Amino acid sequence: MAQASSVVNINKRKLCLSLPFHGFVVATALLLLCFVPNNVSAAVRRQPSQKLRFDGNGEFKILQVADMHYADGKTTPCLDVLPSQVHGCSDLNTSTFIQRMIEAEKPNLIIFTGDNIFAFDAKDSAKSLNAAFAPAIAARIPWAAVLGNHDQEGTLSREGVMKHIVGLKHTVSQLNPSEAHIIDGFGNYNVEVGGVEGSGFANKSVLNLYFLDSGDYSTVPNIPGYGWIKPSQQLWFQRTSAKLQRGYMRPPKAQKSSAPGLVYFHIPLPEFASFDSSNYTGVRQEGISSASINVGFFTTMVEAGDVKAVFTGHDHLNDFCGQLSGIQLCYAGGFGYHAYGKAGWSRRARVVVASLEKTEIGGWGAVKSIKTWKRLDDRHLTAIDGQVLWSKNSAGKLRK
Repeated sequence: MAQASSVVNINKRKLCLSLPFHGFVVATALLLLCFVPNNVSAAVRRQPSQKLRFDGNGEFKILQVADMHYADGKTTPCLDVLPSQVHGCSDLNTSTFIQRMIEAEKPNLIIFTGDNIFAFDAKDSAKSLNAAFAPAIAARIPWAAVLGNHDQEGTLSREGVMKHIVGLKHTVSQLNPSEAHIIDGFGNYNVEVGGVEGSGFANKSVLNLYFLDSGDYSTVPNIPGYGWIKPSQQLWFQRTSAKLQRGYMRPPKAQKSSAPGLVYFHIPLPEFASFDSSNYTGVRQEGISSASINVGFFTTMVEAGDVKAVFTGHDHLNDFCGQLSGIQLCYAGGFGYHAYGKAGWSRRARVVVASLEKTEIGGWGAVKSIKTWKRLDDRHLTAIDGQVLWSKNSAGKLRK
C-alpha cells in the first residue's frame, strides 16, 4: 500500500477538454425553499416502493460504489491498469466487480456516489446509465444514486440524468424533495431505515440517510473549480434533520437522542484536507479536489447533531476515513475501470454496517454501532481497514 505522504500528481479526467456549465440559479437567500401544492408531479414525489429496514439479525449493510465512469461497455477500455490487465479489460470489469461485491456482502442497499457514467465517452447516456446500474437492478437490491461532475457531459442534461435514474427499477432515488419547491441541483433526498420488522422500532426510522447534489463546476465567473452544496440545499437538510430528530424523540419508543445519520454526495468538502497520516485510516495519494470556497456545510452538519459520517468519491486514489468534530469524513476509493487510477493499486468499494442493540427482553432496539471496511477487486476480494465509525460508547476506534 502506498505511503499516505506520497501524493501522486495526476492529469485528472475530472477536468475534461471541455467543461460544460449548466445554469443552476445560485441560492441567494434562505427563502428559496417553499412548500408545493398537492398536485406536484409524480417524478418529484416519488417514494421508495419498499420500506427499508434492518434485517432479522439486527443489521443494515450498505455498499458504496464511487466513480464507476461507465461509458459504452465492452468497447470502452480500462485506464491505469497493469500491462497484463490491458487485454480484454473494459467497463465489463466494473460490472463484474459490482456482481462480486453483491454476492460477497449481500448488501441491503447499494449507494452510487456520482460519476456513475463518464458521459463524455458514452454514445448514449441513457444506455450507459442502464448498463452501469444493471447489476444492482438484476439483483433486485434497493439502490440509491447521486450525481457527480461527469454524469451530465453526454446526451442528457443533469436534470435528465437524474430523471432517468429515478425511473429505473428498484431505486429509492428521488429527483428532489417533494416539500422543496425551489432547491439547487438534482438528487437531493433522504431515505429512512426502519427497525426490525415486528420490533418496537419497526415504525421508527432508526438510521437516516441523506443524499445531496454537490454540483459539477462553478457557474460563478470569479469562483473557479468545482461546484458546491448551496444554501437552499443546506436549509432543506437542516429542516429534514430537525424533523427526523423530533419524530425519533416522540412516542412510541421515544428516544433521548437522535438516530444516527449518514450523508452521501460526490465532491468532498474542504474539511477533508484537515487530516494527516497520524489521524486517518486508509491512504491519501492525491490532493483534495473540493470546491475552491467553503460554504459551511460541514458546520451545518455538526450543528444538526445527528450526522455521524459523510461518504464521498471524486478523488479516486484517496480511500481514507478521518474524524473531525465528531463526524467521520470518508472516501470510498475508485471503483470503475474506465476511471483514472493507479496501476497495481486495486479498485475498491466501501462497506458500511449499522448494528442494533439487543433489548433486555431479547428484542432489537436502536443503533448501537456503525462499522466500515473496504474490499479490493483482487482474487479474494480482500477486506482491509476495518474500523468503528461510531458507537454509543466511543467513536473512531480501529477494529482489531
